[in-house]
Amino acid sequence: MEELQDFTEEKESNFDLKGELYKYLGYWKWLVFGLLLGGVIAFLFNRYTIPKYRSESSMMIIKDSENNIANALPSGGSSILTIGQNTLDNQIVTLKSKRLVEKVVDELDHNISYFVEGNVITTEAYESSAIVINFITQDSIVNTQKEDLFITPISDTKFKIFNGTDSFLEQHIFGEIITYKNLKFSILPRKSYMGTKFRNVKTTHIRIRPVVDVAENYIQNLIIGPKGKALDILSLSLIQNESARSRDFLNNLMFQFNQDGVTDKSQVAKNTTEFIQNRLELITTELDSVEGGMASFKRNNQIMDVYSGAQQYMAKSSQAEKEIFTIETQLLLVNSIADILRAKGNYELLPVNLGIQDGGISSLISAYNSLILERNKLLVSSTTEHPAVKNLTDQIDDLKNSLFENLKNSENSLKIQKQELEQLGTTSDNKFSSFPGMEKGMRGIERQQQIKEQLYLFLLQRREEAAIAFAVTSPVAKVIDPAYTDAKPVDPAPWLILVGGFLVGLILPIIVLFIKFMLDTKVHHKGDLELLIKNIPFLGEVPKIAENQDEVIQLNDRSPLAESFRILRTNLAYLLKPKPNNNGEIIFVTSTIKGEGKTFISYNLSRTLATTNKKVIIIGADIRNPKLHRYIDLPMETKGLSDYLYNYDIITTDIINESMDKHVKVDLILSGSIPPNPAELFMSERMELLLDDLSKIYDFVIVDTAPTMIVTDTLLISPLADTILYITRAGYTEKKLLEFPKELKQQGKLKGLAVILNDVDYSKFSYGSKYSYNYGYGYGYGANEETRWKRIKKKVLKK
Repeated sequence: MEELQDFTEEKESNFDLKGELYKYLGYWKWLVFGLLLGGVIAFLFNRYTIPKYRSESSMMIIKDSENNIANALPSGGSSILTIGQNTLDNQIVTLKSKRLVEKVVDELDHNISYFVEGNVITTEAYESSAIVINFITQDSIVNTQKEDLFITPISDTKFKIFNGTDSFLEQHIFGEIITYKNLKFSILPRKSYMGTKFRNVKTTHIRIRPVVDVAENYIQNLIIGPKGKALDILSLSLIQNESARSRDFLNNLMFQFNQDGVTDKSQVAKNTTEFIQNRLELITTELDSVEGGMASFKRNNQIMDVYSGAQQYMAKSSQAEKEIFTIETQLLLVNSIADILRAKGNYELLPVNLGIQDGGISSLISAYNSLILERNKLLVSSTTEHPAVKNLTDQIDDLKNSLFENLKNSENSLKIQKQELEQLGTTSDNKFSSFPGMEKGMRGIERQQQIKEQLYLFLLQRREEAAIAFAVTSPVAKVIDPAYTDAKPVDPAPWLILVGGFLVGLILPIIVLFIKFMLDTKVHHKGDLELLIKNIPFLGEVPKIAENQDEVIQLNDRSPLAESFRILRTNLAYLLKPKPNNNGEIIFVTSTIKGEGKTFISYNLSRTLATTNKKVIIIGADIRNPKLHRYIDLPMETKGLSDYLYNYDIITTDIINESMDKHVKVDLILSGSIPPNPAELFMSERMELLLDDLSKIYDFVIVDTAPTMIVTDTLLISPLADTILYITRAGYTEKKLLEFPKELKQQGKLKGLAVILNDVDYSKFSYGSKYSYNYGYGYGYGANEETRWKRIKKKVLKK
């Protein structure tokens, strides 16, 4: 018995994955139903979902650096005129701009869609609709409208038109101008339907949306990025239901992008030409001004050329210096002659050939010397008083005076000449010293002239190039791959949806079951009891009674129910302690609340014990709510325990009812009349006396007592029991109620306590797990029972 108790009180602390799996597998019908439902929904989704296809295209961005109008500038020159190169990111922004996308939508009339209504789904008829709408209203008005029109042909020439609320508008003829709100339009058969019947044509839904909204939808779905590692190639992709619409959009988007770039280049070329022309006019004016300034400068400074002018004035200065030197020499000679005339005797010869340039003075000196020589010759033979000598002396004196006068005049003339030459030299020197400044100014003017001339010639060349660029503009992009569509749809992915449907169908029931298990506060299996009341031995489980199954076990019964009670009987034998007086065992059967099956357990346990040739009696001690009479053919008012406890004239044999039901003999004492004071009756000594007498006669006295939490009856007589079997019911007993028997044992109010779990549904836990034994399978038990699978197979074959 110690081994049984140790076994039942052992706790498994680790999480039992297998047990959890079996718990979910117990609801296999839910899982199978979820799988099938998920598969069916996935199949229908694949069947009726309109597939989406990926359309792609690619183009190469052409760099425009070779068209840069400032490439001809000298190295290191200004970059003011340089046109910035477009980056790949700029091109992507341009391609996804509202302006460009709206232009494409308007160009292709993608704001107008045609749909054909089917039996289940409505599909778009991009190029296959039977009719088309032709707007007479201006595009600027149509492009802002949001309308839904439904066209139903009724003959080859007539149709009905409905609005979005299914309100019938009126009947019209194909091609007739229709006025609806602020729109004017006509409905025409598509060319491919001309001359054919409209009998099989279903209602066509014409959806009109604002261009802005359609463009926004395109922008959100349009994917643009570099293709591979190339930095100048863009890949454009679009995923839509109608692949032809996607291809048209991508092709036109690339076309509009190119046209937009060409227009921008043309505008740039035009603006450049206008700018260059304006600059040419300005540069021409400035160049004229610089050249006029050059002429004024030369005119004001009286030079044609700075260098030749400087050489000229330098020569003048040198010549003046030479002439001054000559004049100074002449002055020296003149003064020397005058000094000689003054210093010498009156009649001395004067030096000749001194280089005096004045011919008059030289002539006078020659004449003077001739007279002196002639006088000197006369004085040789005569005296000074000689008339001839006197005559010569007078002539010499007169000539000396003339010579003095000429020397004086010559000196004055030379001084004047010297002053003039000195002034001329000073002027030449001043002119020569001003030439560096004049050269600087001249060079500044020449530099401005050269810059203006170079810029003027450059602008003339650029004007011709800009004119050519304006006439012939190269594209900004080259289409590498026109739009194409993958044959395989990207959405939905049939196998992925199917697998996802099965998974969701499987997971949803599991989630529901998980929530159910989390919110479930009931006891369901042995594991719950082992976790909640570890210190109370677990005696066994009783399976749930199948439909149409007898709840009373029979002799040689091989059902799972009978086998469970045999296990209870075996485990009970280990739990009971031998008595020294060889009296029978007194076993109380109780529970926490009513409805947990204690009477059912009491009766069937009594019958199981009786099948081993033991004398067994069962007492209905639940006198407030008697149930034992249901198992025998006796009325509830039959004399029983309450009558015995109340009336001392009644003896034990008066209340014993012998019963032989299906070859199993079990004696019974029913509850008797329902008394007004059950607790007081159980407190009388007759209850102990009755049990003592019965234990001497029977091997087992089974007492079906009242629930412990509801009334105190069981607690009053619990000391009289050898063993108390505490019944819990799977799916019925609240887990929190198990605290009550645990407290009763700790308080010593219930001794020899053991727990039985009743009404266990094996199918929910796929028993065969650690919590139970699969009765009816293996070992021959339940061989006469038809399995669930056999019953299903039989029904299928029968159908």
